[in-house]
Amino acid sequence: MGNTFGHLFRISTFGESHGGGVGVLIDGCPPLVEIDAAEIQAELDRRRPGQSKITTPRKEADTCEILSGVFEGKTLGTPIAILVRSHNTRPQDYDEMATTYRPSHADATYDAKYGIRNWQGGGRSSARETIGRVAAGAIAKKFFS
Repeated sequence: MGNTFGHLFRISTFGESHGGGVGVLIDGCPPLVEIDAAEIQAELDRRRPGQSKITTPRKEADTCEILSGVFEGKTLGTPIAILVRSHNTRPQDYDEMATTYRPSHADATYDAKYGIRNWQGGGRSSARETIGRVAAGAIAKKFFS
């Protein structure tokens, strides 16, 4: 499973679904691009779970924190780190998944490929892992459009 994408504009996602949080490290963003957490948050709010009957009922605010690479509302040209902490983790809800793969999820494939999996909420094969891509996309569209 790839965690790093791109060449000139490179992103590396990190974290697990029911771990401490998920996020992205963005490298290759030019300096002086105006950005703030509210713009990233608007995109994250569009993908947040619990908004319809067909998504997980889990409630997470998915609030982003810009940890580095932005100063006074402008990118520095250095790597940008964005973190979304997990608050509504209930790993005990997934106890039965320790021995049973979830239908229509990637955990069986992940286990076959790597020989290990985090069964608590899907780990890296969870849809929550898309948060980093969405946050990076919010920044990329500022200078690619």
